[in-house]
Amino acid sequence: MAWETIHKTEAERRAARLPDPETARARFTWEDAREMLDGLPGGGLNIAHEAVDRHVVAGHGADTAIRWLGREGGSRDLTYAELAADAARFANVLAGLGLEPGDRVFALMGRVPALYAAALGTLKAGMTFTPLFAAFGPEPIRSRMEIGAASVLVTTGALYRRKVAAWRHDLPSLKAVLIADDDAPEGCIALGPAMAAAPDRFETVATGPEDMALIHFTSGTTGKPKGAVHVHGAVAAHAATGAFALELGPGVTYWCTADPGWVTGTSYGIIAPLVHRARMIVDEAEFELERWYATLARERVEVWYTAPTAIRMMMRAGADAARGHDFSALRFLASVGEPLNPEAVVWGREVFGRPFHDNWWQTETGGIMIANTAAMDVKPGSMGKPLPGVEAGIVARADGGLRELGHGAIGELALRPGWPSMMRAYLGEPARYAKCFANGWYLTGDLAMRDGDGYYWFVGRADDLIKSSGHLIGPFEVESALIEHDAVAEAAVIGLPDETAGEVVKAYVTLNPGFEPSEELERDIRGHARKRLGPAVAPREIAFRKTLPKTRSGKIMRRLLKARELGLPEGDLSTLETDET
Repeated sequence: MAWETIHKTEAERRAARLPDPETARARFTWEDAREMLDGLPGGGLNIAHEAVDRHVVAGHGADTAIRWLGREGGSRDLTYAELAADAARFANVLAGLGLEPGDRVFALMGRVPALYAAALGTLKAGMTFTPLFAAFGPEPIRSRMEIGAASVLVTTGALYRRKVAAWRHDLPSLKAVLIADDDAPEGCIALGPAMAAAPDRFETVATGPEDMALIHFTSGTTGKPKGAVHVHGAVAAHAATGAFALELGPGVTYWCTADPGWVTGTSYGIIAPLVHRARMIVDEAEFELERWYATLARERVEVWYTAPTAIRMMMRAGADAARGHDFSALRFLASVGEPLNPEAVVWGREVFGRPFHDNWWQTETGGIMIANTAAMDVKPGSMGKPLPGVEAGIVARADGGLRELGHGAIGELALRPGWPSMMRAYLGEPARYAKCFANGWYLTGDLAMRDGDGYYWFVGRADDLIKSSGHLIGPFEVESALIEHDAVAEAAVIGLPDETAGEVVKAYVTLNPGFEPSEELERDIRGHARKRLGPAVAPREIAFRKTLPKTRSGKIMRRLLKARELGLPEGDLSTLETDET
């Protein structure tokens, strides 16, 4: 089916943080974004100062920074003044260990208060913060800490014993392990007592805009992990995009469900909301349908940033599961991690009274680049338009260079370098970094199309594109059509070799409750896809699966499906543990 554009009312446009996106795109400069910041009193720029200290200085220390919800129940509120004090204590603990600006602090833990103190305290001390996904196995953790030359690890006793203890002493750069709970093994430092004994004041190190602040690891789908380096100046992009793409502002109750081990959990789960003096909801628990619905209603969440995987799980449970909850406080819903199917955009409006607004960015970009903003009409399935300050294009490689493509053409999504949160390097890999740039463009590796209205549409990763009988087929388009069928919960599409067509499309689907695999259902789903897409694009074959293989962050692993189908080596699964963007 053709999804109708969701038009915004004049009242919705006027209420948005970016009421006139077109004018803003024409006039905005990144210097305007820097005006959103204070800078350090003596000169310099430090993310921790912009996120917490300046609010305390301005008299907002009593405002709630974090409402933390414990996994087993109960909650705890942290004010901006308390968070600033905890960050100072953590910075003093690091200094007491003999660490200096430039040292690297890695965090391996879930959504607990100590994580936020560690992140901000590290930055305050002029050191570099790197989050790790707590569900990683020992080898992915070790490889990232080796590449990043970790000086300190902050983790829990259980995670240390299971995943770090066996190889800790093989990492010469590692000077200390801080244990955030009450289970400190021998040879580790109990963080609680250390912080209790530390002063709650620490003079923020006068870092500059180009000083290293963050390392975010991304492995893509092949090769060893890449450490994308980001600087303190990135906070200007976090400030601007937090306002323009997520409607953040003082006192806004905001819930970002991203895991803290990924870039989204840092850029928009810590930095952007705190810079805007928002009230963050932080839930220690993982996804559980009723818990999420209850949290949205009870906490009166206004802005909600979540992932397509979670949205599809909610859709699978049906709209009835949401009944009885009051979502009237919700005024903006956004999604990130992978393209959001058109059906999910519309479903959000039906269940929550608001559509989901998809946006696009990568670990390397450090912040949101393309988005459906609150004032924009939403074309379901589109990732939106470039934000102010972002110049995007669709390009093709030709004659050793690049050429820009016009409306409707599929090519590689490219960005003009120069935004503040752009990665500055791949740690220790200058040649790999240089390959990302050509002819004045940053090449994203994503295939996309721009329509006549300037909206961008994700087609797929360059290595996912299917070429069948002269047609270029993006898996996302086919998958979106498949999940429009009442029986289909999730879908994954790959291309398989064919002597005549070059490649043919095969789909794997999981079913919604109440449906069982059968030849009749398979024919019905194929028939639906043929009507929706045409016979040249629709799958030739559909296979039913109870589950689809996914990365640890929820992305479907098409490459693994294809390897299994063709009997190829599946490789080291640790290389498939890609991030959320």
